[in-house]
Formats: sequence, C-alpha cells, structure tokens
Amino acid sequence: MNKLRVGIMSFAHLHAEGYIQNLRAMPDIEYVGFADHDADRLEKYGQQFQSPTFESYEALLSENLDALIICSENNKHRELTELAASAGVHILCEKPIATTESDALAMIEACQQANVNLMIALPMRFSAIAQQLKQSLARGDAGTVYCLNTTNQGENPDYHRAWFSDQTLAGGGAVIDHTVHVVDLLRWYMNAEPVEVYAEIDNLFDKAQRLDVDTAGLLMITFDNGVFVTLDTSWSRPAFYPTWGNVKIDVIAEQGIIRTDYFKQSLTVYDGQAQRPLWHYWGSDPNAGMIAEFFASIREGRSPLITGEDGLAALKVVLGAYESARLHEVVHL
Repeated sequence: MNKLRVGIMSFAHLHAEGYIQNLRAMPDIEYVGFADHDADRLEKYGQQFQSPTFESYEALLSENLDALIICSENNKHRELTELAASAGVHILCEKPIATTESDALAMIEACQQANVNLMIALPMRFSAIAQQLKQSLARGDAGTVYCLNTTNQGENPDYHRAWFSDQTLAGGGAVIDHTVHVVDLLRWYMNAEPVEVYAEIDNLFDKAQRLDVDTAGLLMITFDNGVFVTLDTSWSRPAFYPTWGNVKIDVIAEQGIIRTDYFKQSLTVYDGQAQRPLWHYWGSDPNAGMIAEFFASIREGRSPLITGEDGLAALKVVLGAYESARLHEVVHL
C-alpha cells in the first residue's frame, strides 16, 4: 500500500500538537511537515516537534500531498480550504467548520467542485464511550428518550493560544468552541436535527474583564424528534484543567437514565518535579479514530463519516445561540 503524503496547515489550534503525533504513529502515512502564516509558531513548533517546516502554504502544497489537516484560527478555515481544494488535496479541517454560514457553504462547494473530501474534526464520535451509547440507543435499551442533560466545560484556551479570545479570529468564545462537539454527538445519536435554540451567554468567568468573547453559555435545544437538550458549554474550569472539555451526557428515558462521562478513564499522577497533581488519560484516543477514518475515506473513495454538512449543522446551532442571546428569545433553526 502506497503511503499517503500528509501535511498540516498552521499550528494555531492546540490539537495540532496531538495530530502530528497521531500521523507519525501511522505506518501507512508519510508526514511531510507543516506551514504557518505565523513565523513565531513556525519556529517554535518546528523545533519542539523536530518537524520540517514551510514558510508558505503554497510551498507545502507543492510537495505533492494527498491530504492536509487544517489547524488555523477559525476565520482562516475558508481560505485555506479553498487553497487546498484547488490543489486537489483532501482536507480534515478543525472545528468549527467556519465562523459564518456563508464561509461554511463556500468550503463545502469548493471541495465538491474539486472532488476532494472535506471532513470536520469532531472526534467525539470515535470515543469508545460514544460508540457504546450509540449502540445502546439504537437497541432501545432505555426505551423512549425524553431529554438529555449535557456539558462540555473546560478551561479558557486563551491560556495557551491567545487567538481563542479574539472575536475576529475565533468567531466567539466558549459557545463556538465547545457547542459543536455535543451537537454533533446528539445529531448522530438520535438521527435527528435541532430545530430551535434558546441561549443565555455571558462573560462570567473572565474576572479581569479583559476578553471580548463569551466564557459562559447555557443552551436549551429542541430536536425535530421532540427531544429537549440542555448544554452547559462554558470555560468554567481553572487554568491547568486537565482536559480541553469534560464532555458528559445524561440520557433521561422511559426505562431509566444512562450516564456517560467521556474522560473518566484517567489517573491522577503526583509528580515531585511538577509540584502539582498531573492528569493522565488512559482511555481510547478519539483523535486517532477520527484521523484513521479520514484516511480510510480517501483510500476507499467515499465520503467521510463526518462531512462538511455535519460541520455546518453544528455551526447553525452556535449561530442561533448567539442570536438568541442577543434577542433574548427562542431562535428557530
């Protein structure tokens, strides 16, 4: 089997640090290197990961790539997707798909016209816990589902990447950052679409009031199958919180409750050098499963399991939530 030649566009997103290690662990993948429009990031992460670097995205694309992972700031997803698609390269793009619906639609159209795959990085479907819950719901183990209580809380990623709290670059704060993961899971679990959202959004967890984006969000979402969902999607955890999110989903159903915690498989490590407890996760790696699916879709000549359209559906809930908070009323999607 010929190896797929793969590169990374930008190290802006934290997940790029994990993706590069995923790629290097795959025997059927040749990791080529990464490019970044930020010279400081290019030097820093090139040295940290001992990676080949390219000073322009065009130079990276000239390396006869088969696929790219886009990890730029959110508002740059469209231009990089269109650039990669024009070169005939398959794309795995970080979530959210974009910051506006028009950009998301343009990305989908560009990839369709170029006949390349566009997959959105929504890895939680590949969690072992997510797979088990999907199977349980499909079997009807708990009977009719009435509602779900969900959370995706975490620390403010601004601690590590300042652009996450820049309205122009990120498109918002906690709500755009974390909502898409849970919405994608729920659409997949129930084979249903969100039809309305009500949201209360604020900046409760920015004590210094230095950020221009939201840090707290409580969403109430209704799906077309009648199921009602609550979602706490806040950056409510302190600095050095061990995970990017603490995804938890409680399914309230006819026969009982199914409770899931997607990052429960972990150990607390007490390290004298660090002088603080460290979190060590030992469960399945959703990112590895997501990346494997991306490459499988390329080799098999089919659409990936999470498409640009899926990314757009999750983004519409985010945009509806921001509109709801502005109007203080329910927004129909």
